[in-house]
Amino acid sequence: MINFKTIRWKNFLSTGNIFTEIDFTKSKTTLIVGENGAGKSTILDALSYVLYNKPFRNVNKPQLVNAINKKDLLVEIEFNIGLQRYKIVRGTKPSIFEVYHNNKLLNQDSTVRDYQEVLEKQILKLNHRSFCQVVILGSASFIPFMQLPSMHRREIIEDLLDIQIFSTMNSLLKNKMQIASAALVDITYQIDLNKEKINLNEDMIETIKINSQKAISEKIDVINGTQIRISDEKISAENINVSIRELQEQINDESKIKGKQQKLQVYKHQIESKINNLKKEIEFFKNHDNCPTCRQEINEQFKCDTISSRETQVEDTKLGIDLLVTELISINNRLDNIARINNEIIDLNMQVTVHNTNITALNEYIGKLNAEIRKLSETHQDNNKDINKLEALKTELSSSLSSKEVITNDIELYRIGSVILKDTGIKSKIIKQYIPIINKLINKYLAAMDFFVNFELDESFNETIKSRFRDDFSYASFSEGEKMRINLAILFTWRAIAKLRNSASTNLLIMDEIFDGSLDSTGTEEFMKILNQLTLDTNTFIISHKSDQLSDKFESILKFEKHKNFSRIV
Repeated sequence: MINFKTIRWKNFLSTGNIFTEIDFTKSKTTLIVGENGAGKSTILDALSYVLYNKPFRNVNKPQLVNAINKKDLLVEIEFNIGLQRYKIVRGTKPSIFEVYHNNKLLNQDSTVRDYQEVLEKQILKLNHRSFCQVVILGSASFIPFMQLPSMHRREIIEDLLDIQIFSTMNSLLKNKMQIASAALVDITYQIDLNKEKINLNEDMIETIKINSQKAISEKIDVINGTQIRISDEKISAENINVSIRELQEQINDESKIKGKQQKLQVYKHQIESKINNLKKEIEFFKNHDNCPTCRQEINEQFKCDTISSRETQVEDTKLGIDLLVTELISINNRLDNIARINNEIIDLNMQVTVHNTNITALNEYIGKLNAEIRKLSETHQDNNKDINKLEALKTELSSSLSSKEVITNDIELYRIGSVILKDTGIKSKIIKQYIPIINKLINKYLAAMDFFVNFELDESFNETIKSRFRDDFSYASFSEGEKMRINLAILFTWRAIAKLRNSASTNLLIMDEIFDGSLDSTGTEEFMKILNQLTLDTNTFIISHKSDQLSDKFESILKFEKHKNFSRIV
């Protein structure tokens, strides 16, 4: 049971910067009076705001801040739940939201939305709509239970009967179902993938087993053919080397011939030089009669003899040159032949180089083939690794199949649980048990207010109303006063059910101006009788303009007034 202690507020709506505080436990019945606009109903908005961060009446949240001070809005409330003490502090400009449990501030690491959810679901265990149905009955923005849509009616009943846990469980179950379904998709994909890997590995092992030896045999055949080619290349190279040696024997005299050529060239130049000198002497004696040096006359006979002697020498020397030239021609012809043979040797050496290059390339090719054969042999020998890998895949597949079976069983259990936790499941059975009690209480309170009809709610919370003459009515067909009696009867019923279940049970009941319009004097008297019955464990606050008619019926009175544009309690 929620036992509200105190609430206080400042800079809230028309309230100024001084706290207005109300002690909920001071009296069992309290009448709140005041002129229009004095701030009587501010308590409703303050209570709704501090607990649920929203006003009770149709007021925008920014308008909650006092229009004169425009800052430092603050509302604080204290209450007990059993032996646990709580305090809620909420404010605007600056923004404040604090929840204290036994004077210790609860962790505020979460977002405001999550913090509010903790307050509503774990502490109050009552949402705003259910709170307004059980604690507050206001003439302004209160929506009677009978005017709520079917879905909202069900939420209130679930809160009162404390069976919203099943909705929470169903929501958690849906999340588990989604997670399990996703896991089933993943594990199914993993199983299919493992099966494909197993098939590929089996095919690969078989292929390696069949083809590796065949590939080795083929490469050995290629090596044998390559070795034959190497032998042919070596034979060809050796034959060419034989020819080279034969040609080299034919030119063994190359150095000797070149030396002889050089000597003959020297002799030729010497002889030609001698001939030129003899010719110069002959020319000298033919052209000169006197000696150019001593100026003496040259003897004619001496001239003739000398010229004849020199001419004879010239002729003899020319014969020697002719013989020397003939010898040089023979030597040059031999050197030309030697050069031709050398060219043949060069060509043959190039052919030997080509054969040797081919031999090297073929040997490298054989080395590469041998490396491939070794690799194939190692691959064949490493077949055990592939087999071990295949066994690991099969083990993984077996594990995945077991996991899939577990997940499938979990999904089936979740499906069964979901059927149980649906509105048509266990919640429907619980509600069905309480519907007769609810109808009995509603009719009891209606009779207490001299409204004799047979009011029944079905399991879908649709009403059937019959008069004593068995005429069928609907809620909308009644007058406002009669509707108010029905609303009050339902309110009292919800509080009685909450007390039975101890779920939404609370000591606080606030009613705003219900005496000012719809209830006649008879209805008011009957209502006060019911109200007095509730005062044993309830602190009731009635907001009204009829202070002169009602003041003697309440233990205490709170009067609000406007003083210098601010509301205060007199």
